[in-house]
Amino acid sequence: MENTALQSAQNPVYRRRLLIHRMGIALSSIAMAFGIGFLMWILFTLLIKGFSAINLAMFVETTPAPGSDGGGLMNAIVGSVMMVGSATLISTPIGILAGIYLAEYGDKSWFGGITRFVTDIMLSAPSIVIGLFVYAIYVANVKHFSGWAGSVAISLIAIPVVVRTTDNMLGLVPASLREAAFALGAPRWKVALLVRLRAVKAGVVTGILLAVARISGETAPLLFTALNNQFFNGNMNKPMANLPVVIYSYAMSPYDNWRELAWGGALLITFSVLGLNILSRTLFNQKSQH
Repeated sequence: MENTALQSAQNPVYRRRLLIHRMGIALSSIAMAFGIGFLMWILFTLLIKGFSAINLAMFVETTPAPGSDGGGLMNAIVGSVMMVGSATLISTPIGILAGIYLAEYGDKSWFGGITRFVTDIMLSAPSIVIGLFVYAIYVANVKHFSGWAGSVAISLIAIPVVVRTTDNMLGLVPASLREAAFALGAPRWKVALLVRLRAVKAGVVTGILLAVARISGETAPLLFTALNNQFFNGNMNKPMANLPVVIYSYAMSPYDNWRELAWGGALLITFSVLGLNILSRTLFNQKSQH
């Protein structure tokens, strides 16, 4: 064994491959360190500038008027929660049902192939295009911005994420499990809903949480649909404040308190999305271990 190892080490082809392997590992490590370094730099800057804005007033006061002191983001926080929640209620059943259809019938129908193709396009479509689409077909016809328009716009971003996740998760269910359910006389819809979907429910929930994380920070679609509102508004049929648009507007303002609120809102969104991602990965890992 020692002679074989010695001969391999003296082989020029072996030495060249070993050198290339080590160079690849080194370049990969440098690239990883470079990316993590920039990410930590962004998070550190966000913590330093945004933490000072986190106080009780940010959660109980509405956005301030130009030139006024103080203020908070209460109306923007509530508006974002309402629109993201409505978008989740819209996208979740549509995405899950479409994913079930693709997993059960998509491989044998032309409509399933078209659905997969359109879903892949929507996954990579710029969000501003979706915002313009909803503006053209809804906002321009009703003649006013609204929270409902914003919810529809961001739900169109969330739907393909849920569809692809559900489809992929259902594809992981062993064929033997389906065959056993069919052998017991279960109809196809029961096998899909009560056997296959139940077996991968943690993965589907993970996809839903990832979709929520994706739409929580979208700004461009809301600029064309929900716009903004300086005051508190619980009516989804009117323009509604939301964190992404408020951050976009306040970050470029000449007022110090507005810029401070923008940093605080950015920190709030970042940690909300981070929490959702950690929760989704935890659920998926727990399911994998079982």
